[in-house]
Amino acid sequence: MRKQSLWGIAAVAAIALAVTGCGGSSSSSTTAGATGGASSAAAATGKVGVILPDAATSPRWEANDRPLLAAAFQAAGVGADIQNANGDKSKFGTICDGMINAGVKVLLIVNLDSDSGSACLKKAQGAGIKTIDYDRLTLGGGASYYVSFDNVAVGKLMGEGLQKCLTDMGKTSNVNYVQINGDPTDNNAALFKQGYVEALKPLDGKYKLVGDQTGKWDAKIAGTAFEQLYTQNNGKVDGVVSANDTMAGGIIARLKANKLNGKVPVTGQDASVAGLQAILSGDQCMTVYKAIKKEADAASQLAIALIQGKDASSIATGKVTDTVLKKDVPSALEIPQAIYKANVKDVITDGFWKASDICTADYAAACKAAGIQ
Repeated sequence: MRKQSLWGIAAVAAIALAVTGCGGSSSSSTTAGATGGASSAAAATGKVGVILPDAATSPRWEANDRPLLAAAFQAAGVGADIQNANGDKSKFGTICDGMINAGVKVLLIVNLDSDSGSACLKKAQGAGIKTIDYDRLTLGGGASYYVSFDNVAVGKLMGEGLQKCLTDMGKTSNVNYVQINGDPTDNNAALFKQGYVEALKPLDGKYKLVGDQTGKWDAKIAGTAFEQLYTQNNGKVDGVVSANDTMAGGIIARLKANKLNGKVPVTGQDASVAGLQAILSGDQCMTVYKAIKKEADAASQLAIALIQGKDASSIATGKVTDTVLKKDVPSALEIPQAIYKANVKDVITDGFWKASDICTADYAAACKAAGIQ
């Protein structure tokens, strides 16, 4: 590896890329199904409140989840107040209190961590409000329902993806790899890790885990963590399990600065624009696509059923264990999909992104080669 200064330059580039890719952070509320210019609080009264976590850990929350949920509630004629806590636990609590005081019948949250999320859920339940954990289970929160993906399966796809990418490069043994995990305060990060640990366990003896750190869903932190592990192993790192595309971007920036991009496979998750472009260019080996529309549809259908006093058991047909409460939470779990260069177009065909989102000038040739028009 070249000198430390190159790592620093790459880190700056990674931060700039992450900020550009995520779009502007938004704390504004979205009201669906409101009438006559009513305020957000008035529109939410007796209806549904939604708290999104931030706009930095993944671009999905503002680019995908907000508009999908808003459209579903509006189509059903249900008032909704959708707000973003922008990564601020204090603001999360303030939004939660405001929605409870406004009298929402259902509160749907994506927690920032289980402690602050649990405090919100318990207040809502004390006020007789039905609660839904969306995407992330709030340990100890006692949510009425949980809507997400099979997150252990997401992790398994990443572990299997690393093996596939290394095998395609002719590396089947004497493999050193590192894990850059998500934020330890996020229960999903533990489930993802469980999945890729299980997927790679049968390869013990051929694959050796030589580093295991958190990247906290942050490109800069992930890049630094990778740098440290790479240095500790004297450059003998053959692959990286990165738990999402944002962190993969920070890792790839470090590899690029040392002309190692594409030579050390890096996984990801979220099928972000930057992640898909990195796959097309050969810098990232794979990502995991979670069809957020299906997740948002399940969550909105569940919330609408609860508001209308209908039985929700036909929607939440699964269960996930809250390991703190030692209690199963009725759940609706969607199935993830592994995405490689050969099937990037599946994400576009599904309507998650448009070809024009991915196939900008720098990626036009790669898109054409991948059959994306």
